[in-house]
Amino acid sequence: MSVRSREVRLAARPHGWPTAETFAIAETEVGDPGPGQLLVRNLMMSVDPYMRGRMDDRKSYMPPFQVGEALDGGAVGEVVASGVDEIKPGQTVLHGRGWREYALIPANRATVVDPSVAPLGTYLGVLGMTGLTAYAGLFVTAEFKPGDVVFVSSAAGSVGQVVGQLAKLNGAARVIGSAGSAEKVAYLIDELGFDAAFDYHDGSVRERLAQAAPDGIDVYFDNVGGDHLEAAIAAMKLHGRITVCGMISVYNATEATPAPRNLAQIIGKRITIRGMLVSDHYALEPKFIAEVAPLVADGRIKHRETVFEGLDSAPEAFLAMLRGDGVGKNLVRIATG
Repeated sequence: MSVRSREVRLAARPHGWPTAETFAIAETEVGDPGPGQLLVRNLMMSVDPYMRGRMDDRKSYMPPFQVGEALDGGAVGEVVASGVDEIKPGQTVLHGRGWREYALIPANRATVVDPSVAPLGTYLGVLGMTGLTAYAGLFVTAEFKPGDVVFVSSAAGSVGQVVGQLAKLNGAARVIGSAGSAEKVAYLIDELGFDAAFDYHDGSVRERLAQAAPDGIDVYFDNVGGDHLEAAIAAMKLHGRITVCGMISVYNATEATPAPRNLAQIIGKRITIRGMLVSDHYALEPKFIAEVAPLVADGRIKHRETVFEGLDSAPEAFLAMLRGDGVGKNLVRIATG
């Protein structure tokens, strides 16, 4: 027995911003699972900034997507057929073969999740990879301490919204966020409890941050790079710490970007700048779930999702995420359970 499945393929490598022509919808046949495999009907998938880097043919921490082949990424789905005793048909699993209706995956790369405990989207967002990224990036990479003043860029995004709330709940003296619209600024302050936030379109990021943090910052959680990183270095106190999680402002650049132009301040201020990959921190996952899941359940950590409907909408969901459209985590509902 086999099933017909539609999938989203990389049609061409983008130069600069991806477009609709970067993607192609194709149909393929997916066979029965062999020993150690699962056949999964995908219900929901994630789109994430790191996927843009994989569209380029260059050496990185993950292999590039191949032209003419299906993309992949985080997804949750229902097991249709199983080649292992431990996971049964009808169970729901989290795995890494999104961008398609049906996926044939190794069972040891799937995690059973319970949709009755939390909505499917949370396993791809606040309780999934993006939540763990926020947790590890703040507490391990940035070595957050109570009393720190924290600045988060792209703070209304899937990672940033969790970083700011974790900092507040753990004793930050002040939490500041940047975002790309008045709606997002209001979300950060009114719903998430940030002490200050600003729209980076409204003027110099450096000036807006100086106004929001007149005494400087201790921690910067970087999702943007460029002028945001330059502004954070300028505002950093002595022995400040920077977690570089992403630099979405330069992912589609076709020429070298000028900022940051003040790197020499790292010396006098003795700033620590550390890059992070969530894959280095999966050992923290049980601790992260134990601490954060109750906070999500009782509403102390809030989150939003922007959901696109149907596999055909996956390219637009990805492009919208790169543009900064929507609030919180961008997801695609491929099918209903």
